[in-house]
Amino acid sequence: MFRKATAADIDRIAQIYEEIHTEEEAGRAVIGWIRGVYPVQKTAESAVEKGEMFVEEEDGVIVAAAKINQVQEACYRGGNWAYDAAAEEVLVLHTLVVSPGVKGGGYGTAFVGFYEDCAKKMGCKYLRMDTNAKNTAARTLYQKLGYRESGIVPTVFNGIAGVDLVLLEKKLF
Repeated sequence: MFRKATAADIDRIAQIYEEIHTEEEAGRAVIGWIRGVYPVQKTAESAVEKGEMFVEEEDGVIVAAAKINQVQEACYRGGNWAYDAAAEEVLVLHTLVVSPGVKGGGYGTAFVGFYEDCAKKMGCKYLRMDTNAKNTAARTLYQKLGYRESGIVPTVFNGIAGVDLVLLEKKLF
């Protein structure tokens, strides 16, 4: 089940962020995030306040979350986009997280499907997102789901210096 997140969901979303940081610090995941820098509880709070955070639940427990809006990061201007889309035609997925406890259960794929359905309902023809170049798991998933890598841009990402950000896109219709 997918739904818009509420203030009551912030702690659980932040807990997923912490779980992912723990996995990365233990060498079981390579995302490129830094505990205490990004993502943090304020990341979830801000997105919930703006009405842009969505969650995926399984048996009443939040297993995944992401921010969905039409805000393209400034570094997106460095992308080699195949589609010259007007801003109002683009929907962007930010900071998709899946609890490591349910990794491999298809939740990330399902969340991307939800994101694509949101775009269709809004009349957005183009999807854009990004991930750290070192996050090969995400890059592989997005490629399998039909996303095209539109360039890698060096940037400071949410306070993390030296990030090579992979820009991805997909045309819906």
